[in-house]
Amino acid sequence: MNRLKQLYQEMILDHNRHPRNFKELEHATCKVHGKNPLCGDDYHLYVQIGDEGEILDLSFTGSGCAISKSSASIMTQVMKNKDTSEAKKIKNAFLSLLLDEETKGEDLSDQLTPQLKVFEGVKEFPVRVKCATLIWRALEKALENPDSNESITTE
Repeated sequence: MNRLKQLYQEMILDHNRHPRNFKELEHATCKVHGKNPLCGDDYHLYVQIGDEGEILDLSFTGSGCAISKSSASIMTQVMKNKDTSEAKKIKNAFLSLLLDEETKGEDLSDQLTPQLKVFEGVKEFPVRVKCATLIWRALEKALENPDSNESITTE
């Protein structure tokens, strides 16, 4: 179990040091700014949604703790090329994993990749849950209104 925990920590640290899709997306159809004033996490999410409802590309910029940056990095990898209905299921599964939210009797655990399950341990540190979920809340806004330019703040 200790080796598994170490592997998870290494993955989070790797995505923090070398975030994937960390850039402004020139052809974004939606931009969402997310901020967590308690922790100082401050990110911009850029999403390009195609005419058929597929996520063609997504990226992020900003700064924050290792948990928030690695969550954003992994999320952009997982969500690329997904249609928005599948992306919503994955987003709901991730938020349910960390927030123990009810999913109306729906078991969403099969939606989570091993990369996303890494964050389950964050539940043990309630103050860090908002760090891991900030970029996912930004994605939630983007999926609700794909042509928007919005801001969210977590409390």
